[in-house]
Amino acid sequence: MISTEVLDEVLESLLFISGDGLKISDIAEQMNVDKKNIEKSIKNLKEKYSGKCGIHLITYNGKVQFSSNPAYVDLISLVLNPIKEKDLSSAALETIAIIAYRQPVTRLEVEQIRGNNSEYTIQLLLKHNLIEVVGRKDSVGKPLLFGTTEEFLKRFQIESVDQLPDYNTLLESLRILETDGGKKEEDAGSLYNHFEIPEEVVEESAQTTAQENEELPQEETPDFLEGEDFVKVE
Repeated sequence: MISTEVLDEVLESLLFISGDGLKISDIAEQMNVDKKNIEKSIKNLKEKYSGKCGIHLITYNGKVQFSSNPAYVDLISLVLNPIKEKDLSSAALETIAIIAYRQPVTRLEVEQIRGNNSEYTIQLLLKHNLIEVVGRKDSVGKPLLFGTTEEFLKRFQIESVDQLPDYNTLLESLRILETDGGKKEEDAGSLYNHFEIPEEVVEESAQTTAQENEELPQEETPDFLEGEDFVKVE
């Protein structure tokens, strides 16, 4: 039987070499170790790589991965990126928050909630791999449906969409992480303290009216998605 200390060190090596996220269940299966023991080692490593450490351990969608400390994102970008990525605008943050709660959701549904055009904002979020096309809605026009990606979970330090906080808390936390590069990470920790979605967000239907549907042509697929198969969602 592998000791806790050795398991911690092996997991640390695996994550360092991999670079990408590894499924916790796969690690346990391949090492023939109880998943609870892997989760205990993850907890130990999270404590080791915390605070002012340059590397953090993150978990999302049942995966675990090493990540740079978000507090140093600006300095890291200066070295790794010739052109520093611009901060997401308030409109983009608001849009991705809506998509996170309503997914799968169409562009028109997002616009009905926001009250203005979101075409450019959605293209921006697609470009940054924060949202993706997950299918087409089975309605007139067959509009594209959008959902969040694993990159969204990693970037905004959320373990899974099932653990989203209330809408306003999420929106404020996204703004903090984007504007401060994670320096207020402690404040953003409140993400995991409030998981109730406000009734007004849940109840606001955003269903396309019959008249709008009749006037809506089939939404064109972006060039980079031509030839892909999509699932029709009722």
